[in-house]
Amino acid sequence: MTEQAKVPAIRFAGFTDPWEQRKLENLASFGGGHTPSMADASNYVDGKILWVTSQDVKQHYIENTTTMISEKGAATLTLYPSDSIVIVARSGILRHTIPVAKLRKPATVNQDIKVIQTVDSCDSSWLLQYFIASNKTLLREYGKTGTTVESIDFAKMKSTALMVPYIEEQQAIGSFFSRLDNLITLHQRKYDKLVIFKKSMLEKMFPKDGESVPEIRFAGFTDPWEQRKLGEIADKVTEKNLDGNITEVLTNSAEYGVINQTEFFDHAVAKESNIAGYYVIAPGDFVYNPRISATAPVGPIRRNTLGIHGVMSPLYTVFRLTDAVDGTYLSHFFKTNGWHGFMKLEGNSGARSDRFSIGDATFFEMPIPVPSSSEQYAIGSFFSRLDDLITLHQRKLELLQDIKKSLLDKMFV
Repeated sequence: MTEQAKVPAIRFAGFTDPWEQRKLENLASFGGGHTPSMADASNYVDGKILWVTSQDVKQHYIENTTTMISEKGAATLTLYPSDSIVIVARSGILRHTIPVAKLRKPATVNQDIKVIQTVDSCDSSWLLQYFIASNKTLLREYGKTGTTVESIDFAKMKSTALMVPYIEEQQAIGSFFSRLDNLITLHQRKYDKLVIFKKSMLEKMFPKDGESVPEIRFAGFTDPWEQRKLGEIADKVTEKNLDGNITEVLTNSAEYGVINQTEFFDHAVAKESNIAGYYVIAPGDFVYNPRISATAPVGPIRRNTLGIHGVMSPLYTVFRLTDAVDGTYLSHFFKTNGWHGFMKLEGNSGARSDRFSIGDATFFEMPIPVPSSSEQYAIGSFFSRLDDLITLHQRKLELLQDIKKSLLDKMFV
C-alpha cells in the first residue's frame, strides 16, 4: 500500500502523518447484555435505567429508550457509560444495514446489542463515524445470512483491520461530524415540527362532522360554511386520448401526489397501445386513486400541479371543477380526513380486497364544506406557504445529509 492510500482525500490543516492499520480489538473493549425476566414485573415497574434494544438504535445518538428497567432489573446487567458505542448484532434489519449509535446517557443493553468502549488512543466519536462510513463493507464482510434471524459475526468483526489516524486527528474528525450531526438533527426537528403543525392545522381549519364552522378561523370571517356535493362543483373527466397525441402518462401517489409515471419509475409502465383509452387530465384537475392498503384505508385525492396535460389510467377517477371553488383550497381539504368517513361508509359495500368499488354516482355525492371565496383563498394560501416552508426545510435536511455522506467517503480511508 502506498503512502497516498494511507491518508483520506480530505484532511484538516496541520495533519500530515499517514494513517496506521490497527485491529478493532486493540482499540476497544466489548460487552453485551440480556433481557431481565419479563415474568417479574418488578424488573420494569417504575424503571428509570435505560435499556437498549434493537428498536432503539434508529438514530446515531441515544438519550432515551423504549423500555426502562428498574434497579432490580439492572442488577445483573452492566451499566455502560455515556460515549459507549452500541451496535445491533442480531435483528432482521441486518438484511440492509448495521444500526450503530453512541450513548449520550449511561445504559444497559439486551442480548441483541453489542457494546464497544474505546481505549484512550481511540476517540469514540471518530469510531462511530467509521462504523457509519464503513457500514456496507462491514455488513458484506461480517453479515450472517441463511439463519432464522440475521446477525453479524461480532467475534470475527473484532479482528477487523482499519486505518486509524493519531488521536488528535481522530478528535478533530469526531468533533466535526458531531457538530454536523447536531445540525442535521436540528433541521430534522424543525421539519418534524412543521409536519406535525400542518397536520394539526388541517384538523382544526376545516369543520368536523356535524359542524358548520372550523375550530380555527382567520380574523374577520364569521359566516357559516355551506355544504355542497362534489357533483355540484365538479364534473367527471371522460375525454379519452383517442388520437394518442398526449404521451405524458401520469399516476397518483399517496405520498407524492400526481407525478409523471415514466420519470418517477425511470421507465415506461403503461403500454403504448393502452394510452388511447386513458383519460386526458389537464393542469388543475383532481384524481381519485381507489387503491387502498392497511396503512391507507382510503385512496388519496390529489390535484395535478405539474402544469402539463397528461393521460391517466381509467382505473382512476378524474374530475374538474366547474363552480367558483378555489382549487388550492379544495386540494388541501382532500389532505384532511374530513371526507374519509363518507368513503368508508359508501365504499365498503361490494368492495374488493384492494379497492373501493364505489360508483361514480355515489362518489359525486360526497359532501364538501365550502366557505366564502375570500376565506377559501386565505386557507389555501396559508397551507401553500406552509408547504413551501416544509419543502425548504426538507431540502436543507437532504442537502446536509448528502454533504455528510460525501464527507464520510472522503475523510476516512
